[in-house]
Amino acid sequence: MSLAGLGTKLFRTLPPEAAHTATIRALKTGIGLPKVSPLQWNTSVKLPNAGLQLFNPVGLAAGFDKNAEVFEEMLRFGFGFVECGTVTPRAQPGNPKPRLFRLTEDDAVINRMGFNNEGLRAFTARIRKAGKRLSPVGANVGANKDSEDRVADYEAGIEAVYPYAHYITINISSPNTPGLRGLQDKGALAELLERCGTARDKAQADYAQELKDEGRFEEEEDWKPVFLKVAPDLDETAIRDIIEVVRGPGHWLSGLIISNTTLARPETLKSPHKGETGGLSGTPLFEKSTQVLKEFASEIIGEFDLIGAGGISSGAEAYAKIRAGAHAVQFYSALVYHGPGLVADINADLAARLKADGFSSVAEAVGADLAVSAG
Repeated sequence: MSLAGLGTKLFRTLPPEAAHTATIRALKTGIGLPKVSPLQWNTSVKLPNAGLQLFNPVGLAAGFDKNAEVFEEMLRFGFGFVECGTVTPRAQPGNPKPRLFRLTEDDAVINRMGFNNEGLRAFTARIRKAGKRLSPVGANVGANKDSEDRVADYEAGIEAVYPYAHYITINISSPNTPGLRGLQDKGALAELLERCGTARDKAQADYAQELKDEGRFEEEEDWKPVFLKVAPDLDETAIRDIIEVVRGPGHWLSGLIISNTTLARPETLKSPHKGETGGLSGTPLFEKSTQVLKEFASEIIGEFDLIGAGGISSGAEAYAKIRAGAHAVQFYSALVYHGPGLVADINADLAARLKADGFSSVAEAVGADLAVSAG
């Protein structure tokens, strides 16, 4: 067993949040970390709208590295990209403990963390190093729980991380900050995107001027893509409204991440923790999140890049997301049960499935099931 695998087993003897804290500390030591090449599976892909070049389409979802402390270390396990955060303008402790629960019988997790993080100042001080990485490092921005103007928090987040992150995610879909998901409503979302678009334009202008002063500016390459992360708990009307807003006049988003955790509790759950308040992630989320992904993709594939998240713990599930319309995928909860060696396993399995079905690239498989359905 690898040192990382042994660590996973040992940390699971600790309470969930203590285990996560111990994992971050262990990673920061750098002891026993592998150096897995993200190129070895020959599954590189370029996100067409964002322009992000990924050595492979398997990424680490936000929530693991909230404070941008270990993105370099996590890339060593073979991830094609890593997303840090969620970060809020001001540091905040999050919700009262306990707030993280393993549903071991269900290969799942429930969390009600509440955007606990050290704030933008600490976050940006660390993510400055991201520019040295060839694999993209993203920044997931959110709003403080007690903010009087939550949209202003997203504006501040975009402007702060813009010079350093390879891409930015606007997270309006966490179920653990009261009222936050209301920003997915049509009118609120329109205002959010209008103001965040202006913030991005300002951040880009400032960033471009800095690069010009340094003689490094290339106009087309230096724009930073921005994604919107949405919830899986959306009905057809909500999905239609979001699509109408994001593709409206002057739309500027590069894509969507589908999806965050769910408030639903499937009847199949067995764990005694199944009644805990918070967002459910892991295996029980796979079917629901993939269906929502497919519904978005059937309408906007080609117009926006889609990143599929929710319930991935194998190459088969990563492949299903891609065939449902995802250009790339993310996971996090499965690391709790399977350890970081799962990154290589998923990539190898995905590569084998692509080859078996006659696809010469990831891009060829994107939305393959949509084409079958349409046929």
